[in-house]
Amino acid sequence: MKTNRELQDAVIDELRWEPRVDASAIGVSAIAGSVTLTGHASSYAQKLDAVRAAERVDGVTAVADELEVHLSGDPRDDADVAKAIADALKWSSTVPTTVHAEVTSGWVNLTGEVDWSYQRDDAFGIVQGVKGVMGVTNRVTLKPTTSPVAVEDEIRDAFERNADLDADGISVSVSDGKVELSGQVHSLHEANIAESAAWSAPGVQSVERHLTVTP
Repeated sequence: MKTNRELQDAVIDELRWEPRVDASAIGVSAIAGSVTLTGHASSYAQKLDAVRAAERVDGVTAVADELEVHLSGDPRDDADVAKAIADALKWSSTVPTTVHAEVTSGWVNLTGEVDWSYQRDDAFGIVQGVKGVMGVTNRVTLKPTTSPVAVEDEIRDAFERNADLDADGISVSVSDGKVELSGQVHSLHEANIAESAAWSAPGVQSVERHLTVTP
């Protein structure tokens, strides 16, 4: 197991390695596997990239995101941001027209209903990269399409196919579109993969993660 200093240095190195992140503006502290990021990022997308970079470091069990977004360049008013988002979503081949965005002080609220989780994720991915966005709340919901037993079976099959997951350590339960994941994983990155796989099943409305990270 890494010491606090070793883990801190490893996260700093990973942030420096990530070309989409300005590591010089980010502070890192580590205590017993829990990492805290402080400082600022020049965009909301960069903030998320920094968190993901920290999460994939071996030995990290949790990441506290205290990064602030300091937008570079001239400020953009909400109307401009909203128009840019609407145009980006309109040109997407995967996001349906049922998805809508409202912007308040740079913060985007996504709403609507879609058939698949990837459509929800694509909408979030498009919006987070729009210049002027300070943050995103994704309230897009998924239409229920199949039985809980079928959803559970599909998630378990997805776990078994994934070489990066120890499927034997994860339990899955499904009720009314809500998926609960419990058990043990070997890294925070592995927990994120499990959650992403669960979201990929049709009809999933929410995923609750109760996974313990044991490096």
